[in-house]
Amino acid sequence: MDADALADELRSFGVSVESLSLTAGTVDVTYLTAFPGETVTKREIGRACNALIDLAEQGRWNPQPVEATVIRAPGDVLGWWSVDPAWIDDLVAEELTETEFSTRVLETVVHDVDADAGDGPDTEADQGAGTGPDPEPDQGVDR
Repeated sequence: MDADALADELRSFGVSVESLSLTAGTVDVTYLTAFPGETVTKREIGRACNALIDLAEQGRWNPQPVEATVIRAPGDVLGWWSVDPAWIDDLVAEELTETEFSTRVLETVVHDVDADAGDGPDTEADQGAGTGPDPEPDQGVDR
């Protein structure tokens, strides 16, 4: 699947793709969040992942590493997240649960912090992710 077709699929799931490229076997996607708050929205990550999972399940896309950049506006980065293609393969093969998949993706989230704060990016782990029980059904990556 080429970059334009993949971007169209993500858009059909409500992801406002600003750019998408396939570089060295990696999907690099930048999208405009509909929720420009302090953190990357889990539900929005879920929509993007659902598009990719559906394509893999249908045999229309061979999973590749995904590196996502979430922006509030052009040039205003909210954060980043990624997906290992093995996670999608394992989910499709039913060797990984949806909760396990969601947890793995959410553990990759890194939030951009104000440059004036000087303490670098915040990760979900820095904010207590992974210290409690599995995410509630409405808190993880929706499927």
